[in-house]
Amino acid sequence: MARRRVSNPLALAVLSCLIERPMHPYEISTTLRERGKEHSIKLNYGSLYSVVESLQKHGLITAQETTRAGRRPERTVYAITDSGRAEFEDWLSELLSTPVREYTSLEAGLSLIGGLPPDVVADLLDTRVEKLRAEVGSVEGMLAGAREQGVPDLFLIESVFRVRMLRAEEEFVTQLSRDIRSSALPGTKAWGRVHQLIAAGTSFEEISADPLRYLGEEGRVLLPPEQPN
Repeated sequence: MARRRVSNPLALAVLSCLIERPMHPYEISTTLRERGKEHSIKLNYGSLYSVVESLQKHGLITAQETTRAGRRPERTVYAITDSGRAEFEDWLSELLSTPVREYTSLEAGLSLIGGLPPDVVADLLDTRVEKLRAEVGSVEGMLAGAREQGVPDLFLIESVFRVRMLRAEEEFVTQLSRDIRSSALPGTKAWGRVHQLIAAGTSFEEISADPLRYLGEEGRVLLPPEQPN
């Protein structure tokens, strides 16, 4: 469901801070970073101010007071409104309860996988696995450190989720690389042969016009699906 007023997840994080107490934007940014929320929500100071302005424009927060400490610039302290509390609860409930179709960079790459030769793709996937394992190690190290300090998993749950997702991706990508190398993935042999023919000077148009001639029975993967009678 599209949000009626604001849709940037950073806005939800801002509301979560202001539910605790009134804050100025710099304090909000510091609080979110201290809690490691930049790992789950894209956070930069410039966009934070834009989000605060949008929340105020829509009546979800209100300027409570403006303060100045010494020679520092004035800082406006914001408080959440009743509408802001209602929006926070509704938005968070929606995020937790309703799956949303998300378009990931990996999925986009996989959808166009035939554009590179199989052995090249397998090498790239192996490189991805190495990076995934490194990230898993980094997040698990952070989790271990936080738990040693007595931080409950309630406040680490997004990182626990991140590790599970990374491990699932690692398992999938590892198996896919193996299946490509062994040709256990149906169509891999034809895929590789197409790239060999193109490298030798045969155009893809020629191959797709008569795949059985160029690829034999393997070429059937390039034939259009039969239409039902």
